[in-house]
Amino acid sequence: MLAGGCFWCVESDFDKLPGVISTTSGYAGGHVKNPSYDQVGRHGTGHLEAVLVVFDTAKISYDKVLDYYWHHIDPVDPSGQFCDRGEPYQTGVFPTDAEQEKAAVASKAALDAAHTLSAPVATKIFPVGTPFYAAENYHQNFHETTPGRYNSYRFGCGRDAKIALIWGL
Repeated sequence: MLAGGCFWCVESDFDKLPGVISTTSGYAGGHVKNPSYDQVGRHGTGHLEAVLVVFDTAKISYDKVLDYYWHHIDPVDPSGQFCDRGEPYQTGVFPTDAEQEKAAVASKAALDAAHTLSAPVATKIFPVGTPFYAAENYHQNFHETTPGRYNSYRFGCGRDAKIALIWGL
């Protein structure tokens, strides 16, 4: 599970990664069971918008998934992502087991040690077993079901331009 701001954008990015089987937009990291989009959006549940990424380990490793993730977010922004501000839009990695947790911690440390970013990595690594709650159906595959609205949002938010600036793309 990965949080990188707007879950529509994270889901769209990971749908393009070879080896990914499926993506599901949802909520993770909070203290309310089965939160709604409205509840999370009011910033009172502690949840981040997150995406459950299911991938084929014969085609892609978790380390490669993490590398792809880092290069599709602003890992140094503790207050949200791009035009989306506040707790629901913060970045986070939600490992599903001890091996993923170890890999996530190491990946974050390596990114910090490289000193290629403007500040230390602000992305949180959450505890193993953090619950994930799927978002409402209308949020799933939003980039495919509502491409005009999705593309307008993504461009208007400046996500791709900022990522290109951060990572020198």
